[in-house]
Amino acid sequence: MTISVTRDVFQLAQVFTIARGSRTEAQVLTVRVERDGAVGWGECVPYARYGETLDSVEAQITGLPQGVSRMDLTQALPASAARNALDCALWDLEAKQAGKRVWELAGLAEPAPQITAYTLSLDTPEKMQAQAELNADRPLLKIKLGTADDMGRLEAVRRGAPDARIIVDANEGWSADVYADLAPHLVRLGVLMVEQPLPAGQDDMLGEIARPLPVCADESCHDRASLADLKGKYDLVNIKLDKTGGLTEALALRQAAEAAGYGIMVGCMVGSSLAMAPATLVAQGVAVVDLDGPLLLVEDRDQPLIFDAAGVHPPEAALWG
Repeated sequence: MTISVTRDVFQLAQVFTIARGSRTEAQVLTVRVERDGAVGWGECVPYARYGETLDSVEAQITGLPQGVSRMDLTQALPASAARNALDCALWDLEAKQAGKRVWELAGLAEPAPQITAYTLSLDTPEKMQAQAELNADRPLLKIKLGTADDMGRLEAVRRGAPDARIIVDANEGWSADVYADLAPHLVRLGVLMVEQPLPAGQDDMLGEIARPLPVCADESCHDRASLADLKGKYDLVNIKLDKTGGLTEALALRQAAEAAGYGIMVGCMVGSSLAMAPATLVAQGVAVVDLDGPLLLVEDRDQPLIFDAAGVHPPEAALWG
């Protein structure tokens, strides 16, 4: 088996801003594994928040033995973007060589379309209201917040989309005091859930203060090893393949989290349809799906995922799996 890595850039339709910064493009690594004439592929998005760069992740991948197996990966690499791209590429390769779909190999039911959130980038209240107005007919809006003066943004988005279902992502940007002040207003404005209000590692206060609406762990939850530290602080966990290190651990994390009583959110970094494709299998029937990465791009893969009124559709075999 041979492993190759390429760098791909996808332009965003508009500047995408969260509490940690802004971007105008998605820079991803595409991994291809070839064996006996069959080629599987996967995508990852190296994330600076977790100490990853394009160079460091590419070095992790190319430093592995060419014949590494999917089962070897959990020992060879930590839960990370590098392991994600390889794990998903190896699933794709196995499916192609078996003449089956990945969901069949994994013992899953045939996947169906799932309603996905659509993300509104952090901006001024006026611009966020305009974004909300443009997207008010979408079934679920996700608002990026995470500053000390977010009340105006919340009010503006609700004015722009008075009937929309809304979830909020603070991206670790609030303090415990800011969150405690905002929480009643989140409830008043009909927000269904708040994602990672406090910084990972500084979130013990969530177990001590009132949680008037469900709280979801994102940066605080990577893989099954994270679950022990979340008890009493969070109600849901956000499963992202770039955090779990691929589909294999993502499926295991979902099972373990559900057994422990957590609701499930399946999210993504900003990437192409290739990155979302494996996550659609994890997202079947969960509480919240947030796989809108391709909707934020100007361009996508040649066989992109379909997004329509039914939601995000599982991939065709020509794309992945």
